[in-house]
Amino acid sequence: MTREVRGEKLKVGSFVFWLDFVPFVTFALFFFCMMSLVGCNGQQAKVSGADQAQSIQFEEKKAALEKMLDRKFENPDAHFELGQLYKAQLQWTKAEYHYNIALSFNPVHRQAQAAMVKLFLDSGNTAKAKTYANNYIKEVTASAGQSLELALAFQKQQLDDYALECYQQALRLGPNSAEVHKKVGYYYLSKNDTVKAEEHLKRSFRIDPRQPDVAGELGRLGVQVEIPRKTEKLDKIVEQ
Repeated sequence: MTREVRGEKLKVGSFVFWLDFVPFVTFALFFFCMMSLVGCNGQQAKVSGADQAQSIQFEEKKAALEKMLDRKFENPDAHFELGQLYKAQLQWTKAEYHYNIALSFNPVHRQAQAAMVKLFLDSGNTAKAKTYANNYIKEVTASAGQSLELALAFQKQQLDDYALECYQQALRLGPNSAEVHKKVGYYYLSKNDTVKAEEHLKRSFRIDPRQPDVAGELGRLGVQVEIPRKTEKLDKIVEQ
């Protein structure tokens, strides 16, 4: 192997390198490393900034709710919202405390009931969650309206199995209720089950055809419906 330098070229065997290329590669590698470091630091800064913003938002909301409770401690909605804040922060004990306070002031606070079940599930206590859910569902076995309220609360907490159980209970209690069929139809719409949604919305509309919202949903599903016009003759018949 021979080595000779000619001008700005370095020849090693059959390979020729430009000497100017060596410092360029060194600079390029250095620049790449620096940019990568800056990128990582920038990403960490963004994450830290987002965490800080969430922390500030949490403290502001907490302070506002605590101020409400200072004025009226027996405010179940404020306790429920405070429980929601703590649950979002995975502070299970504090969240449970405020849900219990909300329920002590309003034993039928359906949102707090559903949130309590969700809390137990999220914290890994599935047995307790099931027990509480069953007890809450039993509380509304005599009322289709209350079953609907609990169903909606479960649905908001993304507890679909319990929500569906309550909707089915409401159907058993109010098989000829336009409101029940409407709410069940909306539930199935939210789950993209258009077949069952159409079935219950049609039933709701047949029971009470004066529902523009239901007519609109059926129209979007491709079902042609007609809302009866209010006439003086019809009014007289109703009055009689």
